[in-house]
Amino acid sequence: MTMPRSRSFMQVDVFSTSPCSGNPVAVVLDGTGLSDEEMQGLARWTNLSETTFLLPPTVPEADYRVRIFTPGGELPFAGHPTLGSARAWLESGGTPQDDERVVQECGVGLVTVRRGEDVLSFAAPPRVREGALDEDQLLRFVGALGIERDQVVAHEWVDNGPGWAVVRLATAAEVLALEPDFSRMPDAMVGAIGAHPDGSRHAFEMRTFAPGAGVPEDPACGSMNAGVGQWLTSTGAAPASYRVSQGTRLGRAASIEITADADGTVWVSGAAVVLIRGTLTL
Repeated sequence: MTMPRSRSFMQVDVFSTSPCSGNPVAVVLDGTGLSDEEMQGLARWTNLSETTFLLPPTVPEADYRVRIFTPGGELPFAGHPTLGSARAWLESGGTPQDDERVVQECGVGLVTVRRGEDVLSFAAPPRVREGALDEDQLLRFVGALGIERDQVVAHEWVDNGPGWAVVRLATAAEVLALEPDFSRMPDAMVGAIGAHPDGSRHAFEMRTFAPGAGVPEDPACGSMNAGVGQWLTSTGAAPASYRVSQGTRLGRAASIEITADADGTVWVSGAAVVLIRGTLTL
């Protein structure tokens, strides 16, 4: 076991400009020397959706390397920890090789984070699995979500590392009404999305359920929105730019913006604000 020492620490609220309304991520600014078990132990202890550990990069193109842990295990990629880790690295004095972007190294490779005036945006990594769910898998999700099969307008694997699948319902109201039975999908990584009425500030409402990672419901999920954004914009089911609200049922007010470039690159954007700065002994 590593001898305990003081390490700089930040907690960043991601996808909301109102304090305590987004999704927090705990960021250990120097994870050097920590074992897998020690990282996992802290992630269980913080009991947040994710806890990240910043490390020196192993490739010259990257500005830093990050490892991402949920209470239940390590992820190769996650969205709100990407934005939160980039914000913490910048706020702690990190100097990127390019003034306009940060390059993060993680389990899926290199992820570009673009720096805007008030927000950060990450380029969605390629999906490692796509295509429609098979009917048996879909019916398991339908049963666990407590809905009827005919409520599902469309469905897709949108997995960019964590294992995500998604079902699309007709309305945001149906998404907000979901009462999932996690005992019927203990290992699932699944989301649901539905449209808000025309003229609403947000085009869609998203909910993401990750009991397989020890997170029953995630307040705001960048990786899910990244994969769904690739799916919806590439099929014409959504415009090239739209907003998603998430976390409503959890008392949060997350706002996530999706933008697809002409070349097909999908950017996931949102606020990332440091709310806690200090040290921890680990």
